Amino acid sequence: MSTNATADQPATHKGTEMSSKLSIALAPGDGIGPEITKACLKVFEAAGVMDHVDFVEVSMGEKEFNAGNSSGIADDAIQAVENLGILYKGPMGTPTGGGGKSINVTLRKAFGAFANLRHFQTLPGVETVYSKAGYDIDFHVVRENVEDTYGGIEHRLLTDVVQNLRLITAPGSDQVHKFAFETARSLGLDKIYCGHKANIMKLTDGMFLNRFHKMGKNYPEIERGEVIVDALCMNMVMYPDRYDMIVLPNLQGDIVSDLAAGLVGGLGFAPSANIGDRIAIFEAVHGTAPDIAGKGIANPTSLLLSGVMMLRHIGLGAIAAKINNALLATLEDGVHTGDVKGEGDPVGTIAFADAIVERMGQTPKSAKAKTWVGDSVTFKPQGTPDEYEMMYAEPEAKIEHVGCDIYLGARKKPSEIAPILESLCEGTPLKLSLISARGTKVWPTGSLYTECVEHHRCRFEQRDESTPVDPKVGIEIMHKAAEHFEIACYIPLKKFNGERGYLLAQGQ
Repeated sequence: MSTNATADQPATHKGTEMSSKLSIALAPGDGIGPEITKACLKVFEAAGVMDHVDFVEVSMGEKEFNAGNSSGIADDAIQAVENLGILYKGPMGTPTGGGGKSINVTLRKAFGAFANLRHFQTLPGVETVYSKAGYDIDFHVVRENVEDTYGGIEHRLLTDVVQNLRLITAPGSDQVHKFAFETARSLGLDKIYCGHKANIMKLTDGMFLNRFHKMGKNYPEIERGEVIVDALCMNMVMYPDRYDMIVLPNLQGDIVSDLAAGLVGGLGFAPSANIGDRIAIFEAVHGTAPDIAGKGIANPTSLLLSGVMMLRHIGLGAIAAKINNALLATLEDGVHTGDVKGEGDPVGTIAFADAIVERMGQTPKSAKAKTWVGDSVTFKPQGTPDEYEMMYAEPEAKIEHVGCDIYLGARKKPSEIAPILESLCEGTPLKLSLISARGTKVWPTGSLYTECVEHHRCRFEQRDESTPVDPKVGIEIMHKAAEHFEIACYIPLKKFNGERGYLLAQGQ
């Protein structure tokens, strides 16, 4: 492993001769991270990976947090990843309290790694409820990686009310759907399901689902299916061999992929790749396990399988297959770490790696051997763009303003608020059309069983649909309302090419 390379200069060997190998940024991680990383590198060495690759260690994680770096990532580590284009990383923790945020999320978003790919498969020697029942699980989950609630755009609006903005974009959806279809094509899969909640979140999940079907028309050989995410979770538990690939928005994909890991033995057996147009991150997604750190008993399987995905990504498919098959043969022979149910005494982290090395070149007997091809590096770093790139999916729509939603903070009943607002919009092109409580209409009609909080959505709409509305009108009403109430939020209501760009309230 080379650790003397700078962010913009690959590692060198034998004097001043420049290496022709591909340099990959390496972050061993925290807790058990360094131990399992060492084990994986040992397997890589035996498989011949080091003939093609140099690993350049970078600093991120607990060490950076402790030094007062709130991002947890050293500046030269960021530069290294941007220049090299590949990051291989162990598990990293997020500080409890303070300002530190998840390094995993930060890396994915900062580097535009928009698609998370995880492969879940029944592994020989790994006993689960489903393996005992005879299920052969083998499917992929593709998760959108940078949008949705993971944008982290949250506000405390009122004393009792907080808000999270959930952003779904057409270009972001197109990116992950194209990746899913391209990956399915390369794997020879003939059907993809889109998991969603568009029956409730009709605009956000609705856009994600619509872009799925639109992108799918470019891949006529691949069948498309759709499934509501709660039903999907039930189906995965009851029929875990039903799906070959599922693509989902970020939060739902996070939940579903962890559920899927549980089907095959846990996060310790779930590899993860985060793929962008320029940068890819391959990581262990399980925790840092501080309770066993330093004891030499951690399971390196997840990080090793993530490394297998990385080797395929850079063009070393044959080596990836050799490692994968040696791992399967090792598990098949009953060699396992302490977290795995099985016969025989468990072995430590390095002993497990040694067992894989001993079986290098072997193929499993009970599991299907991998036959991937590729014996030379095809990945080439693309370098940092000169400027932020703008993405567009459709021609810009014709926008028509038709009203506004003003969210007020007041510990008053809707019947007390409405007369004041009606007087404020008198003589304007807008009228107060409804007040809702947590999305449900409570004025001018509604059920008295609907409980209200201090957060009131007050919707103002056109008095005459044939009369255009200047967006300034709603803002002026908001200014007047601010003299009477706390303003929590203001949202203009618009039509896009004549179609309403907002939902009706429940009960409207």
